[in-house]
Amino acid sequence: MSDGVLVATDLDRTLIYSLAAAGDPRPGERPWVVVERLDGRVVSYVTELAAARWAALAAQRCVVPVTTRTPAQLARVQLPGPPARWAVAANGGVLLVDGEPDPAWSARVRAALDAVAGIDEARAALARACADDPGARQYAVPGLFCYAVVDRPAFAEHRLSELRTWAAAAGWGVSLQGRKLYVVPTVLTKSAAVAEVAGRADAQVVLAAGDSLLDTDLLEHATLAVRPGHGELADAGWIRPHVTALGTRGIAASEDILGWFADRSSELGRQLPSGSGG
Repeated sequence: MSDGVLVATDLDRTLIYSLAAAGDPRPGERPWVVVERLDGRVVSYVTELAAARWAALAAQRCVVPVTTRTPAQLARVQLPGPPARWAVAANGGVLLVDGEPDPAWSARVRAALDAVAGIDEARAALARACADDPGARQYAVPGLFCYAVVDRPAFAEHRLSELRTWAAAAGWGVSLQGRKLYVVPTVLTKSAAVAEVAGRADAQVVLAAGDSLLDTDLLEHATLAVRPGHGELADAGWIRPHVTALGTRGIAASEDILGWFADRSSELGRQLPSGSGG
């Protein structure tokens, strides 16, 4: 469903939360709603209010989950309400339409990646960055990007600086989110994939939310955007005139983000010409 307004939101630490990222429950708060399990273990939650707000928003608007997760990791997330027709995975590397990768988008991504250093070079640079962390676990999303799960206390800051220097010259970006250290091509962006969806959905307005450096381009290119009071962007004091910086931190931030989406989408939807959207 679309009235010319598209809602694109990051998931982890923006909309959904692990126990480590959620913070403490508020006094008298009802149990959180489970939205992700892995091997029978609960991985991610939203609050009861956030679950209700997401279900209402998904029933009324074109909502697009946007994530650095792989499609398989994204498939584990079961949000309430109707399923999203479109979703963006692998930081824009994969555009999912009704749960299946879009071949035309995949071909465009492969062509764009020819302009930057190859993933083998990135994996080697990431391995050097993790050299002082014997417990680091390294992974790759084939043909797209790589990341590592690191021990933050054991991770050497000078290694991060060296990795950023390599990345800047090679056409890659670096983002450290909690224990996950991502190395992602700069041509691989969430905003490009969301722009593609907006075109297909005939959306004139894009509302966006995110918390990390990998969300910067998504927020920059949105009509209006919002970020929580935690995360890389908040820690850096990152602000823009069209971006609302919330003070709310932890799992409660998703309630305020979804409330912001509902209010702004209603306001902007009324301002669009009658019959816009598709």
